[in-house]
Amino acid sequence: MIGDTPAAATESPPPSRRREERALYAAAFTNGPNELFDFVLPLWAGAALGLSATEVGILMAVEMALSVIARPVAGVLADLFERRYVAATGALLYAASAAGYALAQNATSAYAAAGVGGVGGALLWVAVRAIVSERLAEDSAVFPRLLAAQVTGSWVAFVAGMVLIGEIGFDGVFWACAGACVLAAALLLSSPRRRTAPGRGPGPAAAVAGLGAVGRRLRPMLLAVVVTMMAEAAISLLLLMHLQREFDLEVVEVAYVFLPGAIAMSVAAERLHTYVVRFGRTRILMYASFASAAFAAGLAWAPHPAVIAALWILSGLAWAAVIPIQQAVIAEASGEQAGRGMGVYESANLLGALIGALAAGMLYDGADWTVACLSAAALILAGSVIVPRAVRSLGVADVPPPPPEPRRGSGAGPTSERGPASDPRAVPEPGSPPEPMQDGVRPVPAKTGPAKPPVSKSAVSKPVVSEPTVTKSTAGKRTVEKPTVVEDEPPKSRRQLLRDLALHAAAYAVAQIALLLLGFSWLHDLVTGDTADVLLHGGGQESGAARVPEDGGKIWTFVLVGHALWVGAKCLAMTLGGKAPGGRSKG
Repeated sequence: MIGDTPAAATESPPPSRRREERALYAAAFTNGPNELFDFVLPLWAGAALGLSATEVGILMAVEMALSVIARPVAGVLADLFERRYVAATGALLYAASAAGYALAQNATSAYAAAGVGGVGGALLWVAVRAIVSERLAEDSAVFPRLLAAQVTGSWVAFVAGMVLIGEIGFDGVFWACAGACVLAAALLLSSPRRRTAPGRGPGPAAAVAGLGAVGRRLRPMLLAVVVTMMAEAAISLLLLMHLQREFDLEVVEVAYVFLPGAIAMSVAAERLHTYVVRFGRTRILMYASFASAAFAAGLAWAPHPAVIAALWILSGLAWAAVIPIQQAVIAEASGEQAGRGMGVYESANLLGALIGALAAGMLYDGADWTVACLSAAALILAGSVIVPRAVRSLGVADVPPPPPEPRRGSGAGPTSERGPASDPRAVPEPGSPPEPMQDGVRPVPAKTGPAKPPVSKSAVSKPVVSEPTVTKSTAGKRTVEKPTVVEDEPPKSRRQLLRDLALHAAAYAVAQIALLLLGFSWLHDLVTGDTADVLLHGGGQESGAARVPEDGGKIWTFVLVGHALWVGAKCLAMTLGGKAPGGRSKG
């Protein structure tokens, strides 16, 4: 007992779980700046530094080239040293890169900042994925959670960046990104140490030799990764150029077309893993390839950006299934050398993205739009054959084990997390040695009774009440501790989700009416003014004090849209998963 709080209520997650959680938060805080840089850097380089198109291309190429070279080395470091230190170093280099962009006055300083960012990204992402892979054997859903964290950080940072860039400028956005990366480094450094100390090889030569062995073992999957990333990069760039040139969309408007797909990825990644556990990796990979190919082919005849945004959700769901499977397969096949495996995997990712970008440019300039889309769809369909065969060739399990049930209530959890010894009512098996005496008194075993029939998952959960515990205090008095009540809180039903959304929308409507009456309505400016200019730079208020309520209404609008998309995705997942409104499965 600690004060009046039962000891079970103060139990914290195991160190390995806390280590994973800190890594996931760090991934969210750093992937936001990472994706935002890809979007903002070309604009900033041209507007702030006056760089030509060729110099902007060199700027982006410097970061990618150094990142490709550094990622295998980062994998070796992640296997030889404590991974949280490697990841934190990468996050700090990311922060230094963002600060370098904010302080850059010419092309040379911008190139230096890009180089630092390339090395930092290599150290960070290889080590973070290696940290996450440490719990793969006990929880097969770790990589879907990592993807959800990354994509959530990406679209949240993008929305915040687009809202604030008109107020604080490019330099302010870069400094905010640097602060987020420093926070990520602090999270990584505060995480628990690895349960097993990293093995140190005999020297650099042996480490490089081990890297080559891992690369040869993973070669089939690495080739499949190159193909899938070629397809993803090609279709993304084709879509970007099509939206700009055919529909005359501004940069921010183009980004909003991609936003629904990103939100769908962040919401659906863990849910899709349940289908991987049910149907197997190779089957889901084929289904995802078919869905992504349908999206690419559908782009050829999409009449409006709204249709393209809806189709992009289909592509986002496909990648939300494919990417975690790839990472899990790489980690399982690498074994204790997960850092090296993730290093060569990341290099294959970047190589495929580079080839795909070049191919997309040539297709867009040299072929008809329909031919370009159908060519990308054919490449994706080829992946439906290549990727499943690569998974089978590595000899990993096609059907991963289901993840453990989530911990519910205050301190109670499934035996997979806490073990049978944590159950206060557990009965020792016959023949087991007696428990040691405490204060001269041997504990009395719990009473046994007839075995109870198993309870199906569809049954309604009831509160679990532990029996009163008799303890002996230092003064010799017997005290009876109060039983701990642990309640299993059921997930929200579809009706509850929609009710929460309706309440949020009602509060939003009241606030917007008040802002409209006071003359601070961002929605009014959006409808009556230049839509693209209002989205990028805000409404008509000029003074700092007057901009606060208007920008607050703007941010709230994006929050409500995100809430609505999240609820829609959850309701769709319930429908596809066959869940009844009460949170119980049908049948």
